[in-house]
Amino acid sequence: MIIDVNAYLGHFAFRQLRHNTASGLLKLMERAEIDQAVVSSAGAITYRNTQAGNEEVHAEVAPHRDRLIPFAVINPSYAGWQDDLRICHEDFGMSGLRLYPKWHNYALSDRCCLDLVGAATERGMVLSIPIRAEDSRQRHWLVDAPDVPLDEIATLMNACPQAQFVLVNGIGFIRSLLGQEASGLPPNYCIEISRLSAVLANEIGQLITRLGAERVVFGTGMPFKYPDPALVKLEVLDASEEEKERIRWQNAAGLLGEAGRR
Repeated sequence: MIIDVNAYLGHFAFRQLRHNTASGLLKLMERAEIDQAVVSSAGAITYRNTQAGNEEVHAEVAPHRDRLIPFAVINPSYAGWQDDLRICHEDFGMSGLRLYPKWHNYALSDRCCLDLVGAATERGMVLSIPIRAEDSRQRHWLVDAPDVPLDEIATLMNACPQAQFVLVNGIGFIRSLLGQEASGLPPNYCIEISRLSAVLANEIGQLITRLGAERVVFGTGMPFKYPDPALVKLEVLDASEEEKERIRWQNAAGLLGEAGRR
């Protein structure tokens, strides 16, 4: 079994995405033998009102809730986010949300962000933070949305020890506080592998050694990226089969709770 914690549906403002519908994504998943995927709106990254993207994802995944696990995209600097969060959780059955501070023009330390993290945590929702939406070399010339600094994320982990985070689309963790065994940070975050190396610097292996295999999860970044590289990384990873099974699905299933076991 494989659970992908990092996938998307819908249109992205600055490039054409293939396989960005539920049916298209499921075809990619079938080919790659991925059983379930956490999905959020690619459109909501650039929508002024992210709730429109959440509504689109809700409609897309409705016939496929056994395979596609929807996460909301919430902008805490946008008026009415509290209602959006309630609707996404209670009406749409979304078990987590994604934060885009650099795209939505707020800081992880802002009061509005801390309020959102607290409200989502009270609801038992998982918080996913993409370090980037796409490769900086592919960005539109009118857009300046830098990667989320890892030290800012570490500060948020400390400030919200009861929350549960999944860090996706990231790299360089072993050089940051987030990848250190004796960091003093609460163990309230997992790291997804789609941009990490499994050979050469072997960041995946180093994270397993430092944090434990239970803190590493599988993800692909579909359909911004194809799933094959992430699958190959697991194949060549110097780790036990038990550790690989944790990464493939067990850690994600535990994190997602009932949503990951449907």
